[in-house]
Amino acid sequence: MITALVYLVIYLVVIGLVMWLLNYLIDAIPIPEPFNRIGKIVILVIGILVVIVLLLQLVGGAGTLHLNFPR
Repeated sequence: MITALVYLVIYLVVIGLVMWLLNYLIDAIPIPEPFNRIGKIVILVIGILVVIVLLLQLVGGAGTLHLNFPR
């Protein structure tokens, strides 16, 4: 369990760095204001979803997305 927590911390640090880098790139590239804000929101939503999936994997829940389509 300790190993899983260490991996979780490492993943969170890497995800935080990637999100920071993407936010920095969006600010550095001159994009018009509505698209700038939309890009930041998309980065935030994707980062939150990745963290939720990691936490679900830690507790043994549904770590992967299973879609059940009717046959």
